[in-house]
Amino acid sequence: MKPAVRPANPRFSSGPCSKRPGYDLQNLDQSVLGRSHRSALGSSVLRHAVNLTHELLALPAGYRVGIVPASDTGAMEIAMWSLLGPRPVDVLAWESFGKGWITDIRTQLRLDDVRELTADYGQLPDLSAVNFDHDVVFTWNGTTSGVRVPDGDWIAADRQGLTICDATSAVFAMPMPWDKIDVATYSWQKVLGGEGAHGVLVLSPRAVARLESYTPPWPMPKLFRLTQGGKLNESIFEGSTINTPSMLCVVDYIDALEWARSLGGQAALIERSQANLAVLADFVASREWVHFLAQEADQRSSTSVCLTLDITDSQVDAMVRLLEDEGVAYDIQAYRDAPAGLRIWCGATVDQADLKALLPWLDWAYAQVTG
Repeated sequence: MKPAVRPANPRFSSGPCSKRPGYDLQNLDQSVLGRSHRSALGSSVLRHAVNLTHELLALPAGYRVGIVPASDTGAMEIAMWSLLGPRPVDVLAWESFGKGWITDIRTQLRLDDVRELTADYGQLPDLSAVNFDHDVVFTWNGTTSGVRVPDGDWIAADRQGLTICDATSAVFAMPMPWDKIDVATYSWQKVLGGEGAHGVLVLSPRAVARLESYTPPWPMPKLFRLTQGGKLNESIFEGSTINTPSMLCVVDYIDALEWARSLGGQAALIERSQANLAVLADFVASREWVHFLAQEADQRSSTSVCLTLDITDSQVDAMVRLLEDEGVAYDIQAYRDAPAGLRIWCGATVDQADLKALLPWLDWAYAQVTG
């Protein structure tokens, strides 16, 4: 029989992710809408977003935060185009987005001295093989595989190269050792459930020093330019932006940040995400037909949780359709390049009660497709 209780919020998409509990569009501060982002009001709102980010992430002194165009992808492209070139590059990939950075480095930037450290879905490459005399490009959490690096212990403290980290589904959900990260990028439409199209770029003093001492040999589009006259364009990291942002998206982001602060900040968000992962871990442990795609427990994502099922790909498709038709789970099919299965978002904006309500429906849908 169908379960009696449905999740109050069936939005388990891995991006854009569910809005925070209690979210109401009408509660956003709309005073800046229709105003220039360069007006005194617009600039103050953007500065508030940057400063609140710095506070909640507990970034070290000297780290900069900038709002940039084109989501996490744009932030990563800006970082790679601006910083790579003077040193060899080690690039790590174990899912689709890491593979995309390899393509950019190899075929767009056309760097020659590149090492690829790769692994199949469900695994990590050999982290001990990374050469930190090189620049290192990696994702912290593989959104499409549900595999994350377990910590930052593998990153050399005395590195000579820069660490450039795609942290889009990790930041605000997993502990980040900022002393080991020179560049971090993310989109607020992931862990905080913000709106799409904007990225955030975090730079360490070491990254700033690279920007001010190295000029890339390739043309730099206006949207990628972080320097003026050989110096960092500090205005980008003081609330100005390279192009016109959506101020509605910015105040939506601030709403999420202030919600996070009201809970207790980053630590509270991490705790919520880990508690959500524990709900699914208990479910998987008690069922023979469902498994984590991530093979090692300490490498399992607490945000984009990827599961494989002991059924055919067409049965997975049917199961996903049933759950959506019943209004109990939206957008939980595995990423198109990943092994067939489910991908259930467990970030902090998802309530544990909704995950618990979903689990009997997974049993029901599995029973329906297997007869």
